[in-house]
Amino acid sequence: MTKPSTTTQTGTPAPSDAHSLTVGADGPTVLHDRYLVEKLASFNRERVPERNPHAKGGGAFGTFTVTEDVSAYTRASVFQPGATSETLLRFSSVAGEQGSPDTWRDVRGFSLRFYTTDGNLDIVGNNTPTFFIRDAMKFPDFIHSQKRLGDSGLRDADMQWDFWTLSPESAHQVTYLMGDRGLPRSWRHMNGYGSHTYQWVNAAGERFWVQYHFLSKQGVEAMHADEAEKLAGSDADHYRRDLFDAIAREEFPSWDVFVQIMPYEEAKSYRFNPFDLTKTWSKKDYPRIKVGTFTLNRNPQNFFAEIEQAAFSPGNQVPGTGISPDKMLMARVFAYPDAQRHRVGTNYNQLPVNQPHAAEVRNYMHEGNMQYRFNPAEHRVYTPNSYGAAGGPEADPLAGVEASWESDGELIRTAATLHLDDDDFGQAGTLYRTVFDDEQRARFLDTLTGQGQGLTVDAIRERFFQYWTNVDAELGEALRARF
Repeated sequence: MTKPSTTTQTGTPAPSDAHSLTVGADGPTVLHDRYLVEKLASFNRERVPERNPHAKGGGAFGTFTVTEDVSAYTRASVFQPGATSETLLRFSSVAGEQGSPDTWRDVRGFSLRFYTTDGNLDIVGNNTPTFFIRDAMKFPDFIHSQKRLGDSGLRDADMQWDFWTLSPESAHQVTYLMGDRGLPRSWRHMNGYGSHTYQWVNAAGERFWVQYHFLSKQGVEAMHADEAEKLAGSDADHYRRDLFDAIAREEFPSWDVFVQIMPYEEAKSYRFNPFDLTKTWSKKDYPRIKVGTFTLNRNPQNFFAEIEQAAFSPGNQVPGTGISPDKMLMARVFAYPDAQRHRVGTNYNQLPVNQPHAAEVRNYMHEGNMQYRFNPAEHRVYTPNSYGAAGGPEADPLAGVEASWESDGELIRTAATLHLDDDDFGQAGTLYRTVFDDEQRARFLDTLTGQGQGLTVDAIRERFFQYWTNVDAELGEALRARF
């Protein structure tokens, strides 16, 4: 039977459930993609007031120090040799609600803010270098599949695997999730990644593509599934407690900051699409370059004010940094601030935890709920105006080269351009065969067996077997033999 057409909220047939409207296959996502904006804006307002997703979390403050010289790649003040800045790091779980156990198997959020002299720089990522999807048009559907059924209010294995097996681009991230990274020993014992590709611009205006890696100096350790299940019942706040107590004992956790740098022109012919969030860059092709180290050394004084009201956005960039043609990233630049305005309030950036520490805020946006900062009376509320310096600021066209890229093409809804080695299962198979050791592969098979036992729909179970066979034929065969 033919399915009815998806529609917008006003009943208009939707042109695509999978692809945003972009300028050519690899160009920017356009703001007048009404269905994308409506879908994301509606999604951001589904729950009040907890985050949707990443509701359960914790965090702390610290200090970042640049120990190396990467000025050849970026003019950002925060990354210049010897620079120091205050940081805020919020850890989280993706799927669970506020009261969910910390030790459920899940991807862990890793949102890092640098309070720089040029304003706030936010790198909003996870403890994995990839994600489940590559186009934000599918993001609300993905999160819905991980949440709860409309009738029973229960989480459901069938709908999770239904979405994943119908979205083969998820295979790389699901392999991470079902492996050891899905159950870290603690927030302190996991790496973080910016996941997306960003851009750096140096003082000469030269552009580079960059990916951020935050490597735990405590080491990366996993938790056994049996222990995780026990802690879910005995200490649902295990990760939050571990971080707070460690800092209180002055056992300050640290992470080394590395980047992978890709010359601007090489992105056009790299064997993987470098802006595909489901892919990684080979470290043989683009080795990690150390930038510096940050250490968490101060617990919040008030959890609600400083952690729950912390409002991150990957759109918070500074001179010398910027975004890329990553379709998920471009949509998140809209979706995150929109969610914060709904969740916290119009003037969420005026809250102390979100205020820039060095840069003075000067603009013509004013009023709205929760406003307590305001301009002098002589400051006009519009621009241009005839009142000179007293009338308010004006933009500086000579402020420097902005992060950018070239794009010219027809407005279309399509997947991004495939590069030489692009496919959905290849990197997942490499992760399973060459990165996991024998013990990790054994645990991985046990985890998948447990996941498969929760499936009740034959068609979804069959796709589940085929999904993992596509990742690795021997894995798929071993998994089928368990049933």
